[in-house]
Amino acid sequence: MTAKSSPLFLGIDTGGTYTDAVLWSEAGGANGKVLAKAKALTTRHDLAVGISGAVDAVLQKAATDPAAIKLVSMSTTLATNALVEGQGGRVALVMIGFSEGDLARDGLKAALGTDPVVFCPGGHDVHGNAAKLDLSGLEAALPELGASVSGFAVCAYFATRNPAHELSARNLIRGITGLPVTASHELSAKLGGPRRALTTLLNARLISMIDRLVAATEGFLAARGIAAPLMVVRGDGALVSAAFARQRPIETILSGPAASLVGARHMTGLDNAVVSDIGGTTTDVAVLDQGRPRLDPEGATVGGFRTMVEAVAMRTFGLGGDSEVTLEDGALNPRILLGPRRLVPLALAGMMHGEAVTVELERQIRAPNPSRMDGRLAVRTGVPERLAAGLTGAEAKLYELIGATPLAVDRLLTSNAQNATLNRLVSRGLVHVAGFTPSDAAHVLGKQANWDAATARLGAELFARKRDGRGQAIAATPEAISERVLTTLTRLSAEVILETAFAEDGLDGAATVAHALVQRAVDAHPGIARLSVALDRPVIGLGASAPLHYAGLPPLVGHDCLVPEDTDVANALGAVVGQVRVSAEARVSQPQEGLFRVASGETVRDFLDEAAAIAAAETDVRAIAAGRARDAGTDSAEIEIASEFRVSTVEGQRMFIEAHVVAVASGRPRIAV
Repeated sequence: MTAKSSPLFLGIDTGGTYTDAVLWSEAGGANGKVLAKAKALTTRHDLAVGISGAVDAVLQKAATDPAAIKLVSMSTTLATNALVEGQGGRVALVMIGFSEGDLARDGLKAALGTDPVVFCPGGHDVHGNAAKLDLSGLEAALPELGASVSGFAVCAYFATRNPAHELSARNLIRGITGLPVTASHELSAKLGGPRRALTTLLNARLISMIDRLVAATEGFLAARGIAAPLMVVRGDGALVSAAFARQRPIETILSGPAASLVGARHMTGLDNAVVSDIGGTTTDVAVLDQGRPRLDPEGATVGGFRTMVEAVAMRTFGLGGDSEVTLEDGALNPRILLGPRRLVPLALAGMMHGEAVTVELERQIRAPNPSRMDGRLAVRTGVPERLAAGLTGAEAKLYELIGATPLAVDRLLTSNAQNATLNRLVSRGLVHVAGFTPSDAAHVLGKQANWDAATARLGAELFARKRDGRGQAIAATPEAISERVLTTLTRLSAEVILETAFAEDGLDGAATVAHALVQRAVDAHPGIARLSVALDRPVIGLGASAPLHYAGLPPLVGHDCLVPEDTDVANALGAVVGQVRVSAEARVSQPQEGLFRVASGETVRDFLDEAAAIAAAETDVRAIAAGRARDAGTDSAEIEIASEFRVSTVEGQRMFIEAHVVAVASGRPRIAV
């Protein structure tokens, strides 16, 4: 069968800066063949614009009939970036059976921020026995909450053993407000209420973002006559249907990085490697062992929050081509600092808005003295107005002043206190800040040329005028400061790669040790104690800017760095070569001697015989996994069941304590006929 007559697969990756597309065919060798690839800027105000730009370019390059595409698969870093940058919709958290003191556990209070929380009596014990449920307080608060939030997160005490109270609250909220509701038992079967509540809260925040992404993609595909199933990559590298991802967007955190691991393995054939994927907003580092990515059994950590989402053991750092460039405070020879926040590069802002940007930068250059606000502009993101619900008076007033044309921050803000207000608007995803980034530095030095280099140079000139602790300019020329920024990015890339390796080896203080080792490697006078380190496996560098930023990595990490030919679309390629994989769990406990309680899905049943209870649990999880596999997009799932028992021996007699039954269903996604 030739590539022309084989089914075609379209992979899309929607990143923080670029949307990538790749057209792939199973024909053309063991690894198939990339027929065409393309990039377009991600357009956050209307994601369909960026998607159509990339996909249309791919279809034109390949001269392909859209009807020949039989499967579309998408990965995204939007959820990851949102959590790293602290963005997302305003949601209300409903805690049933918990106290206010529980907010202090597992980072829940920090994640909640200023979003509202409602406490209700209720919940269950470890065996699923119910306390008295009282939702009157929630019912009274719903009319006001419904007008000020974009969704709800519901978590009840021991809901994984009996979800009845979460279901009651969910039905009440939906009936009164009509807004999306996430219940914690839908996302995880693990114990640990506050962390489950955290995971549910983050899921609720991401729903509107992922919903917009899926809707934009579906609308574009329909307009182009592509009648193929749409799949989304989960954080563990598995594929699920778009409808499945819409309900559980938290599972798409690390979607892009997980797809990149699949793509890295596919492109290089390496079974053992450290994979480092640098994008505009983040660098994601993970380890390939024996051809498979390591999974994090404790749940993915993103943006400083440990979730209950099973995902690749990926460490995500706020370090990328569009990272904010700042200067260390209070030092005689201040260091260049990068990230974790993403800015719109000035080169990109200049390309999109022309004189509106350059006139302001030139005005600031003419000023006799530098200002902390130099080289910064604010512009609305263009998201729907309903997402601006719940702004404070100060936030609403400032938001009103910011429009679709970038406005210089030194003209916008009249006091330092307003800077915090602006940052809150950025964290809500309502406003972008443009400023000097490594991407601008690359434009200044002629190492990147896709945006406006003249605007980038103005930004570099403004940044070079900043003062050190002696009152001197930190760099003599725009080129000098740009070299320092790019060198810093390569050095920090080595640090995060080594930090990941040390953490995987279980070493404490990984970040500190990694920093010290890299600093010694680049220092002209390394000191009395000579230190060196070397990875036991090569680095695979992914991302469009990897050839630039990773060229100097080998001497810093002590091993080769491979940058594959299609590294710029690794995520999109990985998205089309994966499999559907879903699971279902059941717990069997013994609340009293001779009574065996099965909690599976949303049902709780009692049995008088252990064997009957285990058999029922296995039947339940098999059926649930099969149903989830169909919903996730495969008609050919193979199901494996594993059971784990906790027992004790008392006076020679076996005593049953608990059983955990897991079913895993996997298969290739269904394709259009």
